Amino acid sequence: GFTTMKRIVLVTGGMGGLGESICTKMADQGYTVVTTYSPNNQKKDQWLAEMAAKGYKFSAQPVDVADYDSCVACIEAIKNTLGPIDVLVNNAGITRDMTFKKMTKNDWDAVMKTNLDSAFNMTKQVMDDMIEKGWGRIINVASVNGQKGAFGQTNYSAAKAGLHGFTKALALEVAKKGVTVNTISPGYIGTKMVTAIPQDILDEKIIPQIPQGRLGQPDEVAGLIIYLASNEAAFVTGANISINGGQHMY
Repeated sequence: GFTTMKRIVLVTGGMGGLGESICTKMADQGYTVVTTYSPNNQKKDQWLAEMAAKGYKFSAQPVDVADYDSCVACIEAIKNTLGPIDVLVNNAGITRDMTFKKMTKNDWDAVMKTNLDSAFNMTKQVMDDMIEKGWGRIINVASVNGQKGAFGQTNYSAAKAGLHGFTKALALEVAKKGVTVNTISPGYIGTKMVTAIPQDILDEKIIPQIPQGRLGQPDEVAGLIIYLASNEAAFVTGANISINGGQHMY
């Protein structure tokens, strides 16, 4: 537990896959957890009810992470009800996979806005409060494919690599302010998105690339985020921590 007060963590895109594990594990650690959902998300009430049934009373705020003004309104609403954000997990992301030959400008823009612009849009709203308090954590969820590239993902790989450039530069600027900024780069994690891949593709194409011979668990990624958010991780900043079962090492 925390001696001073419950720290507030905001997890963007927390209602699916990896985000859900981040929310539940951080709640287990005693954080006050706020998540965001897309304004057009039809399942948010159902998700919140399911979580409440498991004992997790999460706050949820609508936001379009690709839209700056929407992010301003989102953080203002959270500050007015709960207070300033202590830990921001920039987790929201989408894919629009296809070869570069087939990729349209819209496919490129959608991924860039949701996966990269979103980090600026959200971080901008919380950084001043973190600096004022002398404590804060920004954790950017990238991908192994931002490190090594992936067929059909020029947009996604560019956005995820861009996230780490953002991490490094911002980490330098706030290094003396008690605020850390880090990237994590998960490999193939057993979320609904990944387990939806046909079993033969998983068995023949994906699992053989992973030296551990299995998909990662969402809880394993959540555990890394919990570490980075902790007081003990105060000396870790500007880092990109791979969590990919040995699939890509550098």
